[in-house]
Amino acid sequence: MKKTAAFLSLGCKVNSYETEAMRGMFETAGYEIVDFKDKADVYIINTCTVTNIADRKSRQMLHQAKKRNPDAIIAAVGCYVQAAQEELLEDSAVDIVVGNNKKSDIVSLVEKFRESNLKEELITDINTENEYEKLNLSSTFEKTRAFIKIQDGCNRFCSYCIIPYVRGRVRSRDEEEIIEEIENLVKMGYKEFVLTGIHISSYGSDKLKQEGIHKQNSNAQEINPLAQLITKVSNIEGIERIRLGSLEPRIITEDFVKAIAQIKQFCPHFHLSLQSGSNSVLKRMNRKYSAEEYYEKVLLLKRYFEHPAFTTDVIVGFPGETEEEFKETVEFVKKIGFSQIHVFKYSKRAGTVAAKMPDQVPEDLKTRRSNELIAVADVLSKEYKAHFMGRIEKILIEEEVLIEGKNYQIGHNERYLKLAVPSAGQDANTILEVKVLSDLTEDILYCESIH
Repeated sequence: MKKTAAFLSLGCKVNSYETEAMRGMFETAGYEIVDFKDKADVYIINTCTVTNIADRKSRQMLHQAKKRNPDAIIAAVGCYVQAAQEELLEDSAVDIVVGNNKKSDIVSLVEKFRESNLKEELITDINTENEYEKLNLSSTFEKTRAFIKIQDGCNRFCSYCIIPYVRGRVRSRDEEEIIEEIENLVKMGYKEFVLTGIHISSYGSDKLKQEGIHKQNSNAQEINPLAQLITKVSNIEGIERIRLGSLEPRIITEDFVKAIAQIKQFCPHFHLSLQSGSNSVLKRMNRKYSAEEYYEKVLLLKRYFEHPAFTTDVIVGFPGETEEEFKETVEFVKKIGFSQIHVFKYSKRAGTVAAKMPDQVPEDLKTRRSNELIAVADVLSKEYKAHFMGRIEKILIEEEVLIEGKNYQIGHNERYLKLAVPSAGQDANTILEVKVLSDLTEDILYCESIH
């Protein structure tokens, strides 16, 4: 009988990528992969530590797995391990603890534990890691869209964020490995690729430093490594769409935008990190841009792309946020006209600068501001969607769903709007031309196929 392994990924898309890579490693080692809710011989939990709530969820899932099968091997890997290694080493429910940049060793550690029955740990000082950990996908859970990890780590140290402390410094993946992985997935039928990482705007910056290539003259032109990578990916035959994960505003230069605007597969959907529309809050957050600079980048993108979609994250209730500063954020997001805003109430994260800041905002006030901004975001989203009524769009079919008793094929257009067409036997992973007619639900636009 085959040994069984179950996986759970908490947190971001980078974690999801790494979990899928580990799943492939266990499959290669002869394991049968089962659902995390099922009884398994081995449970791998790829943890998250971005908030205190994420810490608690990570602990809960580790103990839940042990309860499901007390004889199973329980492995905690990833960000929470880096943040709470002493606690996990003392936790009797956890057999193996593996930090970031060491996930490629997980199979050998499980086998070692199986032989010795002694707790295994592999945690390094992530701040001293300089090499990108080689992990590769053989397949993904998603059937139509593949997320490709291109870098790890972050050098920004925003005052609210723990991630640089648990992911380490910027480490970029070799172009050749990225291209090879995407080529293999294209052969499997994938049409859409999302380049993701912890801070993809920094992609290649570490390699430039290692090679001694520094920009001596601030006016000198250099090829942006991320733009260069996107161009090379676009040359792979069979790719229909290329998307990017979250970007920092400062990567949006004239040269960068010119380069990506020439790529026909590039999707004009930009997730530009904002966090606040108030300059004084941005400064306390240790963000490296002003609201004015952010707006300039948006205008630059609008010059090169027709009606691009802008999505973002905003934190409300950051320490010291006054009513006036919050109103500045509200007015700023209206000025940009985001198609979608992810609103987060500030949550203290132990180990960050912001957790020690004075004037922490009361929870009821954070809730009120969050609700107000969400209402504004809903209006902006409807206004953006209204532009597409009557337009011809392309939808990449992802799944079939039942809505009010009728079957629809659901997918997204290039600007990441969710569209639906009446089901007519279309296969998933098919691109259709459709005409947008009306709202189907709050989040989905109803379309008719024009073929």
